[in-house]
Amino acid sequence: MNKDFDYKPLLLVPLLALIALPLTGSASTWLTLTVAGLAMGMIVFVIASGLTLVFGLMDVLNFGHGVFIALGAFVATSVFAAMGSYVEADSFWLNMVALLPAMLVAMAVAGALGYVFERVIVKPVYGQHLKQILITMGGMIIGEELIKVIWGPQQIAMPLPVSLRGAFIFGEAAVEKYRVLAVLVGLLVFLAMVWTLNRTKVGLLIRAGVQDREMVESLGYRIVRLFIGVFVAGSALAGLGGVMWGLYQQTVIPQMGAQVNVLIFIVIIIGGLGSTTGALIGALLVGLMANYTGFLAPKVALFSNIALMVAILLWRPQGVYPVANR
Repeated sequence: MNKDFDYKPLLLVPLLALIALPLTGSASTWLTLTVAGLAMGMIVFVIASGLTLVFGLMDVLNFGHGVFIALGAFVATSVFAAMGSYVEADSFWLNMVALLPAMLVAMAVAGALGYVFERVIVKPVYGQHLKQILITMGGMIIGEELIKVIWGPQQIAMPLPVSLRGAFIFGEAAVEKYRVLAVLVGLLVFLAMVWTLNRTKVGLLIRAGVQDREMVESLGYRIVRLFIGVFVAGSALAGLGGVMWGLYQQTVIPQMGAQVNVLIFIVIIIGGLGSTTGALIGALLVGLMANYTGFLAPKVALFSNIALMVAILLWRPQGVYPVANR
């Protein structure tokens, strides 16, 4: 970050947490809700980061993003079923032997579907936003039906590995173990994305291709291949997010991707339609708001994130970190 970087949006997350502190009634309750909110926010960020990449770098409105989320979660349930003894083992490392392959396989399968999705569904409608919305929504509906064919329409349990069950106790506050892991994974994904886009040759070429496609191609690089790679990476991240969301809910259903889509779009709108840092801030705000309002005023919890989005847009109509020329 340079000296011209705007740090004001970074203060929104601690500001929201500080506002909630006197309202929750006790420091222990506040700590529990805050960690839960940050964990939910990080999971939503992992899910939204794929769509942020696709829209921010490719200008593609992919309303079918939810199908990769659901697919990742269902693939993980199959891996868990095959490695049940490792999931139920009372050992952190044995649990990781099940969890890490589940995440990697989910990412691989979601990424492979993303390649097909981009070539068959998205490629014909580049530059046509309305058609992108309609055709990708149709693709998601078809994807959900295929998931039902393979795994069935019923809800499937996705229990946490044994070592991730329960909570760390700090005085009167309880911090669930899985939520700590979710925060760490989310931070890792964010740092990897920022490093790739800003510190690697591939990231430089992708960003240059967004600004001047003809120049990059004149240098001998196939920008089409780079953009396909971005779509596949975005789909794989959605698959990883689906695994994390499934473990967060401890159940998966074919419609889970469509249900999370609303949160995803709120996050990327708050973030600035394509900004990775903005998406992180938006996701953390959404997670904290959902947990605070769910505790303080459950009846308005469903609308709290929409109200949050409206408030942010009244302050900054293009989001906290708008992408240039978007």
